[in-house]
Amino acid sequence: MVSGVTPFLRAVALTLPVVLTLGTAAQADTATLVTASGSHAIEVEVAATPKEREIGLMNRESLADDTGMLFDFRESRPVSMWMKNTLIPLDMLFIDKTGTIVRIARNAKPHSLETIPSGKPVRYVLEINGGAAAGYGAKAGDRLEHPLIKP
Repeated sequence: MVSGVTPFLRAVALTLPVVLTLGTAAQADTATLVTASGSHAIEVEVAATPKEREIGLMNRESLADDTGMLFDFRESRPVSMWMKNTLIPLDMLFIDKTGTIVRIARNAKPHSLETIPSGKPVRYVLEINGGAAAGYGAKAGDRLEHPLIKP
């Protein structure tokens, strides 16, 4: 056995759960959901790369209140989402390039392979806990503000 290998492996083993918990999103910051009931701060992880969008919120056992994942597709187009390997129900807010919500899919069923279409071209999708959109009073026509979104 080479000296120092065991402490290194121990450090890797202790670090691995932290890395897996953080996910793969490139950045995390605050978005503001503006509805008739007010402005709601949501801490978001941004999924901007194809790999980050592919993994999304898969395999997470929970999502803290007032948090979510903002998918940036880099262009406006029709998109479809699904819940493969997603363990918790989610609300999906489909958002156009100006930050306007065009559709909300509520309480998407965990593990479902059914596709959930945007219905219109969108640039962004915000995934939050199932039922949270209703709690915020969110509806089509409301807005999401975030540094990525240029109104």
